[in-house]
Amino acid sequence: MDFGVTGKSGGYYLAEQQYRKNAAGKSGGVSFAGLAAAKIAEQESVGKMSFKDMWQARFPGAYYNVMDTSRIDESLWGRNDYPWDKYFSDNADASVLDWKPSGAEPAMLDSKVQAKINSTIGKKAIVVPPELEEKMKNDPELARRVMAKVEGFIAEQDIMNPNPRKGYLIALDENGDIAHACVTSEKMSVSSAECIEARKAREEKHAEYERLAEESALKRKLME
Repeated sequence: MDFGVTGKSGGYYLAEQQYRKNAAGKSGGVSFAGLAAAKIAEQESVGKMSFKDMWQARFPGAYYNVMDTSRIDESLWGRNDYPWDKYFSDNADASVLDWKPSGAEPAMLDSKVQAKINSTIGKKAIVVPPELEEKMKNDPELARRVMAKVEGFIAEQDIMNPNPRKGYLIALDENGDIAHACVTSEKMSVSSAECIEARKAREEKHAEYERLAEESALKRKLME
């Protein structure tokens, strides 16, 4: 299942609209000629928006870090004591990539775990590997497709859990797919494995539905 978009749809469109809205708020007291010149410059800038610009225009205040999380073992990423809250900063410490547990995994209701969850509520953070960031710099269409995937994932989670008080941490792989994710809400968190496996199951079910539909259409055609 691909959340890719073309033209000005999906995440790119929403990011562009936010960009325009922010720019419009700064136009007071400017002459018509000045507004026209600013509009042209704005359109050129929007067309060249980086993935980081799209992400932060769509989700103001969201955090963005360039790090390679591929070396983090999935079993560690999903632990209650993994320091995923450290990614909610503009310059996450690279030590999070080498984190190892010092003891048994604490319970979800442990006070330290709850404090960590609460610190992420209402925030969003994304981690982009250096290889992918370089690809997106040279391929704006790829950046738009990745943004649409990320927005699709967040929209899915918002439907599954309509509680507006949530936190999102999303780590991408070198191809722009979601490799790890952590969705937090009051008193709980959903680990990477749970989020991604649930999404894969939905994608597989959808693919199977499409396959059966194609087979049915072919049978009807042969019977005509």
